[in-house]
Amino acid sequence: MKRSWALGGLLMFSQMISAAPQIHVGVVYDYLDADKSTYLKRVFNGGESTAFIKINILEILYDADGKATEVPLKAQEGATVRDGLMASPARLIVPANGMQGSRLLYMGARDKERYFRVRFVPVVPEKEDEFAVTAEERDTYKASLAAGVTVLAGYGTVFFVRPKDTRFDSVIDDSAGQYQIRNNGNSVVVIDEFKDCSTSDEKSCQPTTKHHILAGRSFRFEKQAGREYAFTLIEGATTKKIQVKG
Repeated sequence: MKRSWALGGLLMFSQMISAAPQIHVGVVYDYLDADKSTYLKRVFNGGESTAFIKINILEILYDADGKATEVPLKAQEGATVRDGLMASPARLIVPANGMQGSRLLYMGARDKERYFRVRFVPVVPEKEDEFAVTAEERDTYKASLAAGVTVLAGYGTVFFVRPKDTRFDSVIDDSAGQYQIRNNGNSVVVIDEFKDCSTSDEKSCQPTTKHHILAGRSFRFEKQAGREYAFTLIEGATTKKIQVKG
């Protein structure tokens, strides 16, 4: 009897969660090429209720040791617009099983690469949120969510803005015990689908990973006997498959 009650409660909880908005933002990493100033980001709502989404943007700064800090954007000196990335619109109303888009617009100098954290946060709309809904519509929405347990899960993505004069220069050092790629260019290089597998057992592999090599930094791994390493080196629109044996 207790088990039946527990299973029933679990089923009811899962139904309550499915009734809440469930947003999806596609890929986690986005790149703005040198010849572009805007980027369309689409948000899909796979839940059973409308999603009210606020888009928040922070700049990611790296110190000399590679430690990242996220800071608010500042207005350009003598101007009313921010120096960096902005979302238009910054608030989305996405219907159940629907999709909406927001344009990410970059404003500012392009002499060096810049990095931003873009957060898509579902919220229960309040008057100060400036969503285009009436007070009655807000109250109705709150009442529908208050009927159960609501899980509002947001997503954070990373947005790379490449410099105006993008230059790629990846230097590979393949020594006896180590493999290294140094990024001597001025824009991020991507190591995609990095695989570390046994040469004698194809199923004996480490989890596949993705790495970003920022300008002036390196990616390296120790080579081990009996292991094989494979990945895709991505420099902007150019991709190259690489295999390395230990």
